[in-house]
Amino acid sequence: MSTTTVKQSNPVYPIMVSIGVCHLINDTMQAVIPAMFPLLERDLGLTFTQLGMISFVLNMFASLLQPAVGFMTDKKPFPYALPLGMVSSFIGLTMLILAGEYWMILVSVLFLGLGSAIFHPEGSRVSFMAAGNKRGLAQSIYQVGGNSGQALAPLLSAFIILPFGMYGVSVILIFTSIGIFLLTKISMWYKRQLEAEKRSKIKKMLVSSLPPLTKKQVGMALLVLLFIIFARSFYVTNITSFYVFYLSEQYGMSVERSQLFIFIFMAVGVVGTFFGGPLSDRFGRKNVILLSVIAPIPFCLALPFVPLPAVLVLLIIIGLLIMVSFTVTVVYAQELVPSKIGTMAGLTVGVAFGMGAIGSIVIGMLIDKMGIHFTMNAVSVLTLLLLVAFLLPRDRVGD
Repeated sequence: MSTTTVKQSNPVYPIMVSIGVCHLINDTMQAVIPAMFPLLERDLGLTFTQLGMISFVLNMFASLLQPAVGFMTDKKPFPYALPLGMVSSFIGLTMLILAGEYWMILVSVLFLGLGSAIFHPEGSRVSFMAAGNKRGLAQSIYQVGGNSGQALAPLLSAFIILPFGMYGVSVILIFTSIGIFLLTKISMWYKRQLEAEKRSKIKKMLVSSLPPLTKKQVGMALLVLLFIIFARSFYVTNITSFYVFYLSEQYGMSVERSQLFIFIFMAVGVVGTFFGGPLSDRFGRKNVILLSVIAPIPFCLALPFVPLPAVLVLLIIIGLLIMVSFTVTVVYAQELVPSKIGTMAGLTVGVAFGMGAIGSIVIGMLIDKMGIHFTMNAVSVLTLLLLVAFLLPRDRVGD
């Protein structure tokens, strides 16, 4: 299940960086949606339930389609799906700018979700094809682009969307056009690679660091990995979407200052994402996953109880550590099933998106019924579930 015969080539750094930049543009478009919530609530009078449904539709549509897109393109690669996916996002964002009614907003986020679902598995495949012997580094560059785009949401809201309204959102369409151009160039390279493989009759495959595993062992390892992604995504969603309310109620902080805390949490998460891949190349996938998900647990448990001066310190530690595994879980899944690069990328990232969407609704309902303090404590205890990471098979690099 985890062996191949193809020797790895040298990394193609221009493609690795370009697909990372396109990932940043793609996920910035996704980040526009939550960044627009204050504007939509103010100008269209939408309720918090309606805002939550917008986020749910966007993330669930993207998460459910990602594995399907990855599965189809594993069977029949389609290089020009990448620019077509960003064209779909361009259409969705344009519709969002012009939307004057709630139903139009829901339709627009469907186009954005479709674009994201197409981009992520195919973008991960391009990253793999350009990686050569730097699999972890390539995936880190790719994921850093996406996480950086998501981290921009608080800044977009504060400095572009709220001051300038829909005119501010329109500026993002310029960057989307640049993304379409870059992805078209990348797709040309992608197509040439496929043609070269066809001529040589050798299909480029992933060189796995895992020992040979039975189908049952692969299935169990995937379940453990998806469980880790579920617990991690649930906790991160709690911090990025709801912890701002806890800061306000518990410590009397202003919304602006609270958003700055959340931005710092997300920004250090980008740093952790970048270093996760190279660290896993050197020290092993499982070892880095263990470091990422086990080490933050005591800090997560302590966060609801510490005084304000310690809050930012713990947020930095947690954000830096817990996002180290974001890249590595994708690579680990691909090495479990090396013949399904796109499917595994779509599955792992799709589950992360889906759990974020479900987490938003569940945590919101829990806050309404049980209060913000109970909910923060409960979600912190949830991180103990990350201990299942010890059950993952050890890769050869980590021996």
